[in-house]
Amino acid sequence: MVSTVVIERFRTDAKKAIRYGCWLLCLLPMLAVYRCVAESEPITMTVTASAYNSLPEQTNSAPRTAAWGDKLKPGMKAIAVSDDLIREGLTHGTEVRIKGLKGRYVVLDRMHSRWERKIDIYMGEDLEAALQWGVRKVQISWVVAENEP
Repeated sequence: MVSTVVIERFRTDAKKAIRYGCWLLCLLPMLAVYRCVAESEPITMTVTASAYNSLPEQTNSAPRTAAWGDKLKPGMKAIAVSDDLIREGLTHGTEVRIKGLKGRYVVLDRMHSRWERKIDIYMGEDLEAALQWGVRKVQISWVVAENEP
């Protein structure tokens, strides 16, 4: 983690550089420092995880269209998230690691507002896999995007 002393030093240097007209040269090291600050440690939490499929009886008449308009295809590593997790930084397009599962999953869908601290793992059209998964507690982790608050 970059200390506030280092950031303050760059702010002071920036003020001097602007005064002398070489502000662009000063911005480059400042951007590097702010990027280090923005790239925080991953957020980790335990959530309830269920599974869902691209089947009309589980969603609606357009089962392969996610809430933000993304087209879901069997084999994709996608998840739907509850609204409270969106407020925590799990926004559309965020990559998520799910402990016990390989790879990274992408937030492409959202769940009904009644759910809290819950994800739904997309399992294509494999109803048996979704039933076998059931509902369980899992640990997830992600990094909040730089442009997020």
